[in-house]
Amino acid sequence: MTAWAQSLIRISNYEVETLQKRLAEITARRASAEMRIAVLDAEVELERERARSDAEARMLLDAYVAGWKARRGVAEADVTQIDAEEAGARDALTGAFEELKKFEHVAETTRLNALVAAARRETARFDELGLRRRAG
Repeated sequence: MTAWAQSLIRISNYEVETLQKRLAEITARRASAEMRIAVLDAEVELERERARSDAEARMLLDAYVAGWKARRGVAEADVTQIDAEEAGARDALTGAFEELKKFEHVAETTRLNALVAAARRETARFDELGLRRRAG
């Protein structure tokens, strides 16, 4: 494999690895945001339970639910934003994989063409030797 092909493949591998790390980070952030929503949902259920048995908690429940809706809305917006970022990162990773495969294909084709050319040269040498032996 030629030096230029090795360099292109090495650079492409680095890009793929970088994008994989970025995607993993985005996925972890998404899981964290989804966990925040689940915790908020569990907290509001606890407050509703408490309000069923506590008159003071029942009076404050509407204000709590209003605050909960706002916090949940922010968390849902975060998940939506992270989902879009994740889709973009997946697309970029797919593109990087495709580029890597193209470079690997070009390098392999170049290597095979060099082998074919070397085999042709060797065959031509043997043919020339055979002709010399016949003539001589």
